[in-house]
Amino acid sequence: MKDALNLFFFGVYPYVALTVFFLGSLIRFEREQYTWKSDSSQMLRQGSLRWGSNLFHIGIISLFLTHLVGLLTPAPLYHALGVTTEFKQLMAIIVGAVLGIMCLIGLLLLIHRRWSEYRLLHNSKVSDWITLIWILLVLCMGLATLFTSVQHPDGAIMELLADWAQAIVTLRPEAAVAHMIPVPLVYHIHMVLGMTLFVIFPFTRLVHVWSGFGAVTFLVRPWQLVRPRR
Repeated sequence: MKDALNLFFFGVYPYVALTVFFLGSLIRFEREQYTWKSDSSQMLRQGSLRWGSNLFHIGIISLFLTHLVGLLTPAPLYHALGVTTEFKQLMAIIVGAVLGIMCLIGLLLLIHRRWSEYRLLHNSKVSDWITLIWILLVLCMGLATLFTSVQHPDGAIMELLADWAQAIVTLRPEAAVAHMIPVPLVYHIHMVLGMTLFVIFPFTRLVHVWSGFGAVTFLVRPWQLVRPRR
């Protein structure tokens, strides 16, 4: 039973999550472009929005990028740069703790704001609460992994996690599952919750993240040419 669960969650589920993430986002863009937004609640109540939103967005975007780089960077590459596995894990613990706490504070401010304001509460959708609570779970489990990481300063667990991610990217699911077997349960829970976030992404306001990345193209697009009527 345990082997079957490991095979599904760490050999099959990553591909399911990524497929739903990309295909679901594309279908929503094609069929429901007017829902491709974050549904700003600023007009309903300003309150702690600025602090909560800034802390949350800076924290979660930075966490995503650091996870991406940390997991997908091959060990020979950072070893060639003089970075040891132990030092990389130490930096991951410190940076992860700072960004995780920053994101958690921002998220709690946003949840309190939405819950305590009558108009916000009654204008919130079920998907809004699912998104907020799910991110909260992912964050809490991510912070919980730090206590286990401190107990393994040799960086062995971090190497296993990186090997798993790189095996998934290179389409080697059996190797990926093998790397996850020795990893403690707290990481398993954190990773399954995190992958599920990609599954719910296209069906919630999280989809507006694509618009944020798309806005970067405005920096390189050609000037708009306006011709006067004669």
